Amino acid sequence: MATETILGVFAHVDTTVRALEELRARGYHDLTVYTPIPVHEIEEVLERDRPVSRVRLFTLLGGLTGIASAFLITIWTSMVWGQVTGGKFLQLVPGGIIGSSLPPFFIIAFEMMVLFAGFATVIGMVVLGRLPRLRPSTSYDPRGPLRPGARRRRARAPANRRRRRSEVAMRDRAA
Repeated sequence: MATETILGVFAHVDTTVRALEELRARGYHDLTVYTPIPVHEIEEVLERDRPVSRVRLFTLLGGLTGIASAFLITIWTSMVWGQVTGGKFLQLVPGGIIGSSLPPFFIIAFEMMVLFAGFATVIGMVVLGRLPRLRPSTSYDPRGPLRPGARRRRARAPANRRRRRSEVAMRDRAA
């Protein structure tokens, strides 16, 4: 009985995937499917043409920068102050660095990776979101929102001011 139920579920998944493929072929792209369990075949069909966020690159570069800077700082401080790390003493010789014990540095590298990746993600969201907006948008009205009674005051404006505003509005619509 349980085997028949499982096979029935897979048959429905195949039917759903085929239906989604047909809908996408007909031009429908903003589709949503609700399932009680995650179904990877449906996710693949729905996620196929979605754009990939570029914030991921900021996060990757921030994380790699954090790891590199953490190893540079920890190795440099061990060499300059002669710290014994992991039972070994770092020494700079003409052939390179000897006596390095890297496992103690991995904790600091991980923490710096998370820190730098988090900062880079926030920076990426701000940069790619074009924030802050320094120039007002074309739909910005410096007079602010209309309050009750504000229409009456604007209606009593001199005729030449009313005409000028309408000319500006017509010019903005044409542009």
